[in-house]
Amino acid sequence: MTEVIRIRNLSKSYNNRVVALKKISLSVFGGECYGLLGPNGAGKTTLMKIIYGKAKYFTSFDELSVFGYNPLKEDLKIKCLTGIIPQEDNLDEELSVFENLYIYSKYFGMPKKESEKRIEELLEFMDLKEKWNVKIRQLSGGMKRRLTIARALINKPQLLILDEPTTGLDPQVRHHIWDKIRKLKSEGVTILLTTHYMEEAYQLCDRISIMNLGEKIIEGNPLELIKNNIEKYVLEVSSKLVNRNLKIPESIRKEETEEITKFFSEDYQSLKRLATKFDNSDNLVIRQTNLEDLFLKLTGRKLYD
Repeated sequence: MTEVIRIRNLSKSYNNRVVALKKISLSVFGGECYGLLGPNGAGKTTLMKIIYGKAKYFTSFDELSVFGYNPLKEDLKIKCLTGIIPQEDNLDEELSVFENLYIYSKYFGMPKKESEKRIEELLEFMDLKEKWNVKIRQLSGGMKRRLTIARALINKPQLLILDEPTTGLDPQVRHHIWDKIRKLKSEGVTILLTTHYMEEAYQLCDRISIMNLGEKIIEGNPLELIKNNIEKYVLEVSSKLVNRNLKIPESIRKEETEEITKFFSEDYQSLKRLATKFDNSDNLVIRQTNLEDLFLKLTGRKLYD
């Protein structure tokens, strides 16, 4: 497989004081969807900005290349091959849907006829064709997000960078965008994604890295990471029902918060027996563990600014 992004021992600080990234190494291959997960402050957005050449200073590395180019020196060459969807929509609200895309196409030197044809294709692809002449301020949040994605595709990029693409969107719009991302991936587009939605990463990503405080903790296929790094089942109980003197087998791991206590085990039956010790069955559930359980196990529950 072609190595689209290659990073070895990348570190980044701000003003030579605040360390944002600590010796990050990763590879992203052509045609895959690679996800970066982590709490706020983990370094995900900083890493993305370095990849497309926006964050250049106080950066050290052994290797750093995107399509074989150094993003600190050859960022324009990378941007010609890349589509970028930032966290916040930055559309020009005084212009129409078409005008936003048309002006953006001029950054890539597209002739008028080619530009208009591409815009028509993209508006149809993102189900926005009927909004051709509508001003941005008249669009819903979901429509603006879809238009931002359409704009990032104007140059037919080989690499698509999505920074939290569905944050704040309703489930219908989120699933619609997921379908479009899958379609792009099936066409050979390489996708680099950050998200706070564990289900989104699980559904879309071939591989993920979980980051925390500027470091990469773990990397791999989401299903394999869950299988190899956390117990198979979890019992969730209201913490009000849990007696502090409750004795549990050594094979069961306990995580406790003020509201919910979780008991993890490889053995479903042991959790089922434990569940009988709690009076109110309406306040407990036994389920398979998921990517969010693994994420919290690895990064903890502490909040970071």
